[in-house]
Amino acid sequence: MRAFFVAFVVLFFATSTAFALPVENISVDTKKGSYIFKVEVAADHDSQEKGLMFRKKMAANAGMIFDFHQDVMTTFWMKNTILPLDIIFIRADGTISSIAANAVPMSETPIPCVEPVRAVLELNAGRAAALGIVPGARVRALTFANAR
Repeated sequence: MRAFFVAFVVLFFATSTAFALPVENISVDTKKGSYIFKVEVAADHDSQEKGLMFRKKMAANAGMIFDFHQDVMTTFWMKNTILPLDIIFIRADGTISSIAANAVPMSETPIPCVEPVRAVLELNAGRAAALGIVPGARVRALTFANAR
């Protein structure tokens, strides 16, 4: 019985921390001002594949940034994603290329970028419009080596 308990505790802690992603503060500069978000960093294939799937809530100023480490043509979808999201495609210089606003939860419809991008930022749906985040705005993050 003791061996089972020890094995359970080891397995629990190993699996509960295996999916913890690094977190960083990023800012988005707009004509209305600069806004700070606390985002999880998905910088490897496994974390990018899972993304925000199955999450039931997210703080207003939270999100996830997907760092591809190079310019890529990418496509996102909302399969198994419960939260409606704004999907923000970002060039290597940190400027926003395009925004897919209010992506439909659970949809398998592809959401492509319009040009090669270095990263994608996911925020709660409607945040981009509410804060004046538009194509051309600058994202400041360690990903782009332009964080302040």
